[in-house]
Amino acid sequence: MKKVSKLSLTLASIGVFMIGLAGVLQYKAFQIEENTVAYETVTMNDLNAGKIEEVNNKNENNTAEPADESNNNTEVEDNTLDDVEEVVIENELEDVKTYEEVSTVPVDPIVYDGLTMGELAEKLNRSLNSTISGKGYLIASYSLQLGIDPYMATAIILHETGCNGTCSSLVRECNNVGGQKGGPSCGGGAYKAYATLDEGIMGYLDNLYRNYYSYGLTTPETIGPKYAASTTWASQVNNYIALIRSR
Repeated sequence: MKKVSKLSLTLASIGVFMIGLAGVLQYKAFQIEENTVAYETVTMNDLNAGKIEEVNNKNENNTAEPADESNNNTEVEDNTLDDVEEVVIENELEDVKTYEEVSTVPVDPIVYDGLTMGELAEKLNRSLNSTISGKGYLIASYSLQLGIDPYMATAIILHETGCNGTCSSLVRECNNVGGQKGGPSCGGGAYKAYATLDEGIMGYLDNLYRNYYSYGLTTPETIGPKYAASTTWASQVNNYIALIRSR
């Protein structure tokens, strides 16, 4: 009985010792693990080189890390600003290049018969002589404003006034280019007088639009019976139209 008690006591003592030893070993293992924990920090240099630096978690390193992170942040910000500036400069250069390629020379639009207004005016001027010389631009621009064929409008003037050569006295004295009748009278007769040649041209075109074009009379053949008593009036106007086109 005494032998069993001594054996039990011995085993109990060994068990207590083993438990204590296990606790000590666990504590030591915890300290070792705590002191050897490693962290990975990334710096700009590491990023550029494609490396990651492993450091021990020590108090002095912990104190220095915020400063390093601050420096690293500064470097990132600086690099970001440099990238933005480079993009802006490239965009500005592209814009300048684009502006240089755009033509700044004005292009006159085509207004009639494949001609610009200036070209049309010059074409009419080649058939306008004497008193009405150089009035091609006024005839062209005002005719197109009213929707009248400028060739036909000029052809009627040439037929009524003879201004393909020397203008009639009705043009020279009363500025009447269309053989229009009404008041104020030109020299007491039936034909109308205008204060200026420009007024006479615009008055003739207004009459052509108001009393003919607005009624659908837009060709020499439809205008002739109402405009003149001559049965050859339309063919003569057409001959002048052909002459104007050819010049």
